[in-house]
Amino acid sequence: MSNTGVVLVTGGASGIGLVIARRMRVDGFAVHVCDAAPATVEALRSTDPDIGATVADIADLGAVDKLFDEIQQRHGGLRVLVNNAGIAGPTAAIEEIDPQDWEKTIAVDLNGQFYCTRFAVPMLKRAGGGSIINIASNAAFFGFPLRAPYTACKWATIGLTKTLAMELGPFGIRVNAICPGSVKGPRIDGVIERDAAERGMTAQQIRDVYLRQSSMRIFVGAEDVANLAAFLASDAGAAISGQALGLDGHTESLSNWLDK
Repeated sequence: MSNTGVVLVTGGASGIGLVIARRMRVDGFAVHVCDAAPATVEALRSTDPDIGATVADIADLGAVDKLFDEIQQRHGGLRVLVNNAGIAGPTAAIEEIDPQDWEKTIAVDLNGQFYCTRFAVPMLKRAGGGSIINIASNAAFFGFPLRAPYTACKWATIGLTKTLAMELGPFGIRVNAICPGSVKGPRIDGVIERDAAERGMTAQQIRDVYLRQSSMRIFVGAEDVANLAAFLASDAGAAISGQALGLDGHTESLSNWLDK
């Protein structure tokens, strides 16, 4: 699959999604992104006018329908879907999680992925094949204390990835999941601060525990995720499907609490 098709990156107007979108554009793809925040989309239109951008909440089925109508009208098809949009969800013990927070996390992190994939697949089939890249998390390999909604969604993402790889392989559509560890940036900083508040610890203590969970004692960069996504979208990844690829410096555990 040459890098001449159209890529849709959900949640692609900021953060990891924007880094992925820019990398795909450099690699020669036409790129379209969506984001739920109008101001973020407008900012992207100003800074990256060569990247198409739509305001769309992927948890809203009607909004996703309109998004794919726009992609069809504007670009005439799709070759790569990057299901990147997601939220961190609450940091709390299970009995303290507000059911509305649970439902919102499921709506964005799982339902939104399903909606986008459902609309993308007919377009990928018409294109004669393509690639679906689901941004999951290394939380899909472990339990993750105080992060039940998020972890449940990421485990579900791996099941969906492997199932769709089986369904879509005969159509030349590859489906893989990237499972990053903690990615440097404002999002993980917020998670650490909430975790620290919940446990009565300092943010630095929590950060040190997170680093100890990785054999390499690192947080990964957004560019690391973008590099792997670009590989999976390219001809170099043409034989890879149904995989959940860890990108985390080898996480040993997500419950490595050595603060006794």
